[in-house]
Amino acid sequence: MPRDPILSLPWPGARPLPDAFFDRDAQQVARELLGKVIRHRVDGWWLSARIIETEAYYLVDKGSHASLGYTNKRRALFLDGGHIYMYYARGGDSLNFSAHGAGNAVLIKSAHPWVDDVAPGEALAAMQRNNPDARGLPRSPQRLCAGQTLLCKAMALKVPDWDGQRFDWQRLFVEDVGERPARIIQTARLGIPHGRDEHLPYRFVDADYARHCTRNPLRRGQVEGRDFHLIEDMSP
Repeated sequence: MPRDPILSLPWPGARPLPDAFFDRDAQQVARELLGKVIRHRVDGWWLSARIIETEAYYLVDKGSHASLGYTNKRRALFLDGGHIYMYYARGGDSLNFSAHGAGNAVLIKSAHPWVDDVAPGEALAAMQRNNPDARGLPRSPQRLCAGQTLLCKAMALKVPDWDGQRFDWQRLFVEDVGERPARIIQTARLGIPHGRDEHLPYRFVDADYARHCTRNPLRRGQVEGRDFHLIEDMSP
């Protein structure tokens, strides 16, 4: 049953992305998710993070989970855009959203904490408690969500809770807060094994946050046109 767009809003003026936003080409979704804010309500706080790095995956792409075939665990990848697919990576949780077409999805690779009236400093402090550094101390905001498992740990996103689910505007959704990158870096994805389409340029990074993503695509030695491409925002 479709939800009432007014009654189901978590607060007046909230702008959750509709399912139709995700039911599009995976690369388009991956680019346009940059600047959007993930909101997860935990213990009364809206833990919030601005998406700064994404990766697109397709069924025909050997680097994707879906290319290994349908299983009940991978069911969300084969459903309509806007389903949540979570899995364990190196012992941590990872967050993905299904896109248009069976087996196509976007991995949320990293983010940056977002503080506003809905997510005040206390919410950021809760995220830091969720994801302390190796010494048990609070991580800096710049490193708190700088990787797919760090992001999920900081935001208390767990595979058993959300894998295979749809967004719940009272608990978990992605919001358009009016932010968009001026420049986007497009480059090859990270961690793809040799021979699994590791060359495909399906990773997208908000250039202003490049230093805070999983691995800086603008680090010394990287050459534009060879290692990455810059996409300028041409909107008015």
